[in-house]
Amino acid sequence: MGAKPLHTTVNKSGKEQKLPQPETNHHGNHRHGEGNKIHPHVHSEESLRQIVNRLSRIEGHIRGIKTMVSESRPCPEVLVQIAAVRGALDRVARIILDEHLSECISRAAVEGNIETEIEQLKAALDRFLP
Repeated sequence: MGAKPLHTTVNKSGKEQKLPQPETNHHGNHRHGEGNKIHPHVHSEESLRQIVNRLSRIEGHIRGIKTMVSESRPCPEVLVQIAAVRGALDRVARIILDEHLSECISRAAVEGNIETEIEQLKAALDRFLP
């Protein structure tokens, strides 16, 4: 087996680092670890519904902000709504992160490939956190 392809990511301090690129397919599954095992990103039915509902509300909220801008509403009003969307996105991200920690990291620990999964999580957090 050849070397895994690497991708470059930039951490919070602006420093570039190379990490193994997970192999993905169109279902959102990825391969990693010894034997290149595939595992899906599985969300419980309740969690998936919660995530999709929250994203739909955020989408509607953003459309409302676009309308506010088109109608030349006062900037402070628009900024308050943008802050609300940011907060809503942060809450969705938290749900997804919680699921990742409880499902993917736990699975990787059982499969013996925790180091790769943790490195991928660190790279994602570096991009996500300010």
